[in-house]
Amino acid sequence: MKKYFVLFFAIAAFSSCGSNTSIVNSWRDPDVTITQEQFKKVLVVALVKDEASRRITENRIAAGNPIFKTSYQYLNATSQLTQEQKLKVLQDENFDGVISMRLVSKEKEVNYVPGTYTGMYYGGFDGMYTGMYGYGFGNWYGMYSPNFYDPGYYQETTSYMVETNVFSLKQNKLIWTGTTESQYVTDLGQTVDAIMQAVVKEMRKDGSLPPK
Repeated sequence: MKKYFVLFFAIAAFSSCGSNTSIVNSWRDPDVTITQEQFKKVLVVALVKDEASRRITENRIAAGNPIFKTSYQYLNATSQLTQEQKLKVLQDENFDGVISMRLVSKEKEVNYVPGTYTGMYYGGFDGMYTGMYGYGFGNWYGMYSPNFYDPGYYQETTSYMVETNVFSLKQNKLIWTGTTESQYVTDLGQTVDAIMQAVVKEMRKDGSLPPK
């Protein structure tokens, strides 16, 4: 167990109640295993348009383990540099891994949720059936009509497809990638937690990380 860097994804312990998230697909380099020796300092990069969402995402992941460092701490001042120059900055700072997260797509779906029918009840005295137009109609209407029928409605759901990548800077290549789908997103931080939980689960499933 010590061979593997189990705490690499300690973020998975966080709550994920903010969204419904699942893995859509994933890929791993069969020749690479995430070990303690490979990753000692990992850069976290959130590829989003607005700075606020970027910092929330990177901070959330970085809070999981001290080896995670946010990209805005190291690369904000290097925006005019080439990719090769930025890579040299990371090498000079002794980074050996990168986790990137980017929004692939955002799709809205509208589904019809049918109404529910609770069934008719024709009550009379002592619960005896007296017919729809009989003496018991008033009794039935007063007691049961509020719950008689729940009308259907249209529900709009937004799905967020997010790609998470793990790079090895020592080997200069992608070693794991996965796409998640999140619905019912209400909180960005909790959604990031849910994505990382789904990623960890899939990595344990495919052998990238050891089982619990």
